[in-house]
Parts: sequence; C-alpha cells; structure tokens
Amino acid sequence: MRLKKRKTRKTGKVGEVRNLAWLYFNIGWTVLYLLWRTFCTVPLEYGILSAVAGIALLVVEILGMLEAFVHYFNMYKIENHEVPQVPVEEFPDVDVFIATYNEPVDLLYKTVNGCVHMKYPDKKKVHIYLCDDGKRQEVRELAEQMGVGYIDREDHEGAKAGNLNHAMSVTSSPLIATFDADMIPKNNFLMVMVSYFVDQEIKNRELEEKDRVKIGFIQSPQSFYNPDLFQFNLFSENRIPNEQDYFYKDVQITRNKSNSVIYGGSNTLISREALNEVGGFYTESITEDFATGILIQKKGYQCFAINTVLASGLSPTTLRSLINQRVRWARGCIQTGRKLHLIFSRNMSFSQKANYLASIWYWYASWKRLIYIMSPILFATFGVVVVKCTLVEVLIFWLPMYISSNVCLKMMSRNIRTTKWTNLYETVIFPYLLIPVLLETLGISMKKFKVTKKGGNKEEESNILYALPHGILIVLSVIGIVNCIRWTFDTGRIDYFVILFWLFLNLYNLVMSLLFILGRKAVRNAERQSVSMECRVKTAYEEETGRTVDISESGISVLLNRVIDIDEKEPVELTLDDGRYHAKLTGEIVLVENRGEQWRYVFLVKDMGDSKAEFMQLIYDRDPSLPMNLDESVSSFDDLRINISRRLYTQNFQNRRRARIPIHDDYPTDMARKVHIIDYNYEYVLLSSEEKLPAMFSVFLEEGLELECVLEKRLQEEKCLYRVDNYRKLHDDAAQHEKLKNWLCSHTHGEIREEEAPKVSLKRQRMQAEDEFSEMEYL
Repeated sequence: MRLKKRKTRKTGKVGEVRNLAWLYFNIGWTVLYLLWRTFCTVPLEYGILSAVAGIALLVVEILGMLEAFVHYFNMYKIENHEVPQVPVEEFPDVDVFIATYNEPVDLLYKTVNGCVHMKYPDKKKVHIYLCDDGKRQEVRELAEQMGVGYIDREDHEGAKAGNLNHAMSVTSSPLIATFDADMIPKNNFLMVMVSYFVDQEIKNRELEEKDRVKIGFIQSPQSFYNPDLFQFNLFSENRIPNEQDYFYKDVQITRNKSNSVIYGGSNTLISREALNEVGGFYTESITEDFATGILIQKKGYQCFAINTVLASGLSPTTLRSLINQRVRWARGCIQTGRKLHLIFSRNMSFSQKANYLASIWYWYASWKRLIYIMSPILFATFGVVVVKCTLVEVLIFWLPMYISSNVCLKMMSRNIRTTKWTNLYETVIFPYLLIPVLLETLGISMKKFKVTKKGGNKEEESNILYALPHGILIVLSVIGIVNCIRWTFDTGRIDYFVILFWLFLNLYNLVMSLLFILGRKAVRNAERQSVSMECRVKTAYEEETGRTVDISESGISVLLNRVIDIDEKEPVELTLDDGRYHAKLTGEIVLVENRGEQWRYVFLVKDMGDSKAEFMQLIYDRDPSLPMNLDESVSSFDDLRINISRRLYTQNFQNRRRARIPIHDDYPTDMARKVHIIDYNYEYVLLSSEEKLPAMFSVFLEEGLELECVLEKRLQEEKCLYRVDNYRKLHDDAAQHEKLKNWLCSHTHGEIREEEAPKVSLKRQRMQAEDEFSEMEYL
C-alpha cells in the first residue's frame, strides 16, 4: 500500500485575507481605544474609590485585549491535519485506559462496549483496561463479562493521575488511549488516531535522528450526547451548540501551529515513550491532564488536535456538578502554571508561553466579569465615577472596536460562538469562581481531587442560594437604570445613554443567568439521538417496515407509511439495522400520532434480549444530533421570550396509544340507514348523523366486517363517540384482523383532513416548535 503524504486542511485563501483584514482592523481600533482609555478616561481626580475602580476596569480590559489578540492570531489561519492513509500492517499494540472511581456500572458498560467495538487491523493488539480506583466488585465483574482487563491498586495516591500511572506500570503497549468513564468511542477511533503515529513513524525512517518528529499526543474533541446545562436550562437544545464545542473544535485546532494543544484527559492517544520521559502523568496538580500535556511539549514532542468527533460522553447535569468541575479546572490551571514556571521555562517557545498564559488568564474571567458588571452600577447606583468621557468620544473610540471584535469572533469561530454567548456563559459561572481563583492565586490550593458527578439519576435540587448573587446584581442594575432615565429627563442630556446601554446589556446577561440557575425539570430518563435507520415493527398479526425518527435507551420513535393495530399491552418486536449493527428488541406502544401521510409510533423498550451491546452501539456510535452551530435567526429578545414563555407554558404530554384514523365516509347500519364515520381508532369510533343515534347498533364496513357500537358520549354538532364492543374479536381473530387491515388500507390515505385537524394558536405552535428537542415522549 502506497503511503500518501499527509495534507493539512487550511482556511481558504479568500478566507485568510478576509480574516486577516478584520484582525488588523480590530487591532488598530483596539490599540487606539486602549490609548484613549489609558491617558484620557481614568478618573484619578474623583477620589480613591473612583481611581481604584477606574484602574481595575482598565487593567482587565488591557489583559482581555491581549488574550483576544493571542486567540485571533491563532484563529485567522486554522490548520487541521487530515487523516493519513497508512499500511494496516504497521499498526502497533495499543493500551486503552478507562479511568473510573465511583461512576455507575451502567455508565461504564456503554464506554467499555464502545471500546470493544472499536475497529483495528488486528484486534489482539488492542488491550482494554478498566482502571478502577474504587476497587468495586461489580466493576471487576463487568470487566470479566465484557472480556476486558481490570486494574486496581491498594491506595488512591495521585488520584486520577496516580491511577493511570499504576496502569502504565502493569502494561506495555507503545500507544495509550485514555478515556473518562462516560466517554464512548466511535468504532473508528483507533483507526483514525493511530494513523497519525504510524504515518510519522514511517516518515521518520527516512530522516536523520536530529530531523525526526516525535508525536506526543493527539487530542480529539470531547463531545457530548446529552444537552449541556446551558442548552437544557435555557431551552436551547435546538439553537446553540454545546458550550465546550468552541474550545475543542476551534480553539484547540488553532493551537496546532504553536504546538500548544491542551491535553484534555480523555479521547486522546498518547505516546508511552513521551509519558515515560516526563515521569508519567503529573500527580502534583488537580488538572493532571493540563500539566502532563505541557511537560510533554516541553520535551520537544509535537502534539496536535483534530476536530473530528471520535467519542462522546455525558456533560454535567446539575449546577453543583458544573460548578465543581469549573472550580477544579480553574484552580488546576492556575496551580499548574505556578508549579511548572511557565513564564521562565527555557524549553517553551514564546508562542507556547503566550497561549498557555492566555489559558490561565481565561480563568480570571470571573473577576473580569465582576468588574464589568459593577462598573456601571458604581456610577448609576452609587454615584462613583469609573470612566470620564463624553458620548462623542465613546462613539469614536469604543464603538468601532466593539463592532469589529464581535465580527472577528463570530467570523473566525465559524458561528460556534459569539460575544453574546461568551458574556452569558461567564456571567452564569463567575460568582462561584471568585473565591477559588483568588485562593489559588495566593497559593492556597485545593488538595483533594473532586470527580465530576456523571450518570445515575438526575437530581432535583434547589438552586435558590446559587441565584442570590445574580438577584442582588439585578436589583442594583435596575436601580441604576431608573436613575439614568431620571437624570436624562432632568438634564436633557443624552450622555447617560452609554451607561444605560451598558446596564441593559448586563441586565440581560444577569436575567438569563438567573433563569439558567433556576433550572428546568428533567422529564426524560434517557438521552435521545435523532437518527434515521430501518426499523421493522412486528405484532402477532401485522408487520411493517419504517424509519426511526429518534432512539434512546428507553424508547424508539418510528415513522410508518400505514396504521397498524397494536394493543396497549401487546409486546411488539422491533428490529433495527443501520448496516453495521443489528438489534432485536421487545417494545410496548406509548404514543401514536399522525405526521402528514405517515404515522409516528413511539415504543417503550421493555426488553433488549441478547441485543443490548448492538443496541447501545446503534445509539452512541455516531455523532451527537445536537446543533453544531448557532441559530442566527434567534435574537437576544427571542432567547428571553422563549425562556420566560416556556416557564409559564404548561407542557401537555400526549399519551394517545392508538392511531386516530380519519375516515369521512358513510356506511350502512342494522337500522336501515347510514351513518357517517368521522374517525376511528380500533377501540372507539366517532360518528355523526342528522338523526339521533341509539345507544347500541352495528355498522357494516364490508361483507363479513362490522363494528358493534355502544354509546360512550354524545358530543356537540350531532357527533357521538361509540365504543367498539367487538374490538377483541377484530383484534384477536386472524381473519377479522386481516379484513380490517385491508379495509383501512383501501379507505384511508393517512393524512388528517384540514377540517378535522386540531386548531392550534400561533403562540402554541411556536412553543411546540421550540420544544421539538425538549421534554417529550418516552413515558
């Protein structure tokens, strides 16, 4: 097999020129703005409080601009390495480490199952290990059941890093794949990741020792199959990408050219040689991954990131777990920067230092956000001058910088992130990071490694106390807004419009943050994946093949071209096939609804039988179906409207378990006159007649097929609802069942007529559309 030269996919030439033009434009205006701010706007003559507040605001602006410059210079020309084509016989042995401590076994099962199904030229060369720092018998049994290795140890020294180092000491493969307990790899994970190492190894054979390139690690994105808290709590599952997508799919890729890619701890393939050279996984930091990656790069190893999703996991599902995760990340990064002496390291280039310092400074965004929020409040609410300027000066110096910064971020992030969403993310989390960041800066470190809780039952917890800081700031902002409006009318000046704009911008972020913190009730037991694949639905008397709409561990939604008669408690055989995996399950009907000329059937999965492993792969061996880009059609006002209206709107869950089939035809009866059948759902029939109908009679559909009707309820407009008294015979008798099926096929077209379609207000239609990805159907 001939080796193809590795290519690098770059931003197009026109895109590069455009990005660079906006970048220089933004830099020019930003420098001009900062000069103006530094020499003309600091209120030194207004007292000590004004001077301190003014200088603090200026400092965070300068540091923020420096961080942005580093990011923009990385972003303007993105390089993403394509997968090289290499001889399969060159693929080496690989150790796969799944680090676990207290995660539930059902969560681990999905990860191990994904690892077992990874493709490789010689599967004997893939060695999978559950690295259990909890020493649990049930995890040992899972490893035996799945046919993978089990590694434990006597102590917990070094936490996760110590766990992985111990696993290294009892294994020997030249490459090591690391996964968190919830990260489920796709089947091509190893085939993609190992190819880079093999390709470079082949190239190195033709080079002298001094010219050889050694790959330290390759980082693939950490993707998530469940909506993150920002998507879920803000009713945005169908409008915004996962908050972490911007980092893993954009920021990480931009760091390739400076060899400063951050090791994320999971979904990574690492060289054992590189790990041995740095003494294994770094144990002196609570973010062992961040520190280990830096040490590998300091040794001269080339490390890079790819933006192809190769594994997906579970993002935090409670505010408490999200805060714990971000506190650990923040303290660990600051702690690592201090212990590894990044600034004075001789083994790092200037661009590496700049990128890693920007990564550390990022965690001071909590203090930056506090200053940005408090500055207009200090002036408008407490009368403390923070910036001295006029409206004309703001329009000349600030406005071009602000617009160009927003354009740069949106354009270079490929519509994954905007300034609006960055501000909102920071506003949500900043109060809980203030003290931890300050303590870590002063050298007061968090000693204990806290595992981010994932899996298990979703907790219902009160977040009222968490909302207190945002509530106080909202009150202060409203007072400031009222004061500015009053001053504008009293003085007739429009200068206060700048403060009003600032206050309203902050108020929007604070209100959205408050809505986020108040949360949203989780009603779904398992995460849904939107996927279309063949599904055969088989009952005792009928069989029909359709396409899935979505699937989860607890349910399957299928579109069929015709109606089928399924009894409520009748077991239904469901057969799924996507060309790679095949699963045969037993389900129970929970919902039927009309979809134009098709019918949507939703089944609760009752039994997976011997198909559990394949069914899990059908769900998770794919890219998550959540958005990858921002929905540009939704404005800030829409976000606010949606979040308020959805909290006021009571969700009505449908549980119609039988198809309501429109008939609209006249049929003879045993009363020597005809009745009009409006619709029919096997157990009930809706009839109309100009004359009053009796309590009991029969309707003849065709020869040998009749409905024995018993009155249930008289409705308005000459309509009556009747129970089909001979339903059991029609359903259980094979001959009658077949006749009924044929009659329905010849008398219906599946589509609800306009006059019978339920009337839904435009407001309710919008709410239903916004709820497409939210709390629904699997009961």
